[in-house]
Amino acid sequence: MDLSCSLPYKEEKANQDKFATELNPTLRPYLNAVRATLQAALCLENFSSQVVERHNKPEVEVRSSKELLLQPVVISRNEKEKVFIEGSINSVRVSIAVKQADEIEKILCHKFMRFMMMRAENFFILRRKPVEGYDISFLITNFHTEQMYKHKLVDFVIHFMEEIDKEISEMKLSVNARARIVAEEFLKNGKNKVKAGP
Repeated sequence: MDLSCSLPYKEEKANQDKFATELNPTLRPYLNAVRATLQAALCLENFSSQVVERHNKPEVEVRSSKELLLQPVVISRNEKEKVFIEGSINSVRVSIAVKQADEIEKILCHKFMRFMMMRAENFFILRRKPVEGYDISFLITNFHTEQMYKHKLVDFVIHFMEEIDKEISEMKLSVNARARIVAEEFLKNGKNKVKAGP
């Protein structure tokens, strides 16, 4: 009997309770919806290709057989912040659009995501290229769920979503602080030159 898709374990339930108490109240429903959808979508099994013999490819990527694909789900907090979950019999692709309020946040987000995607092999489930319209994508296959705990994979994705906004906000504050110091020094030098005269 396959117990991989049964009710969450005690440890997972404890993680959820801890997670719920620490979250921002406005962010909690959004991440809880993503968590529940991922738990349902990650009921994966080993499935060989119906087109090429002895091949086992993520069906969510190759899309060779429509009957093996699930209905894609978009969970949106607002126009700029959303998650696109595509499921299939042996793989799930999770694409995340991160909130970017202004040009600085867009640049920081692009640089940060590019930095991570260049090191995709260290993250195992990270794709080197995101789905169009999203900032970053994860690909989880049946091999990942066989080698790792399913609830830990879900925790990783949720933790990433929770922390990415904080990281970008901190980087933005750091950039603004450095820009302020540079501007002050520039103005000081300008005043000194004016006082000194020709």
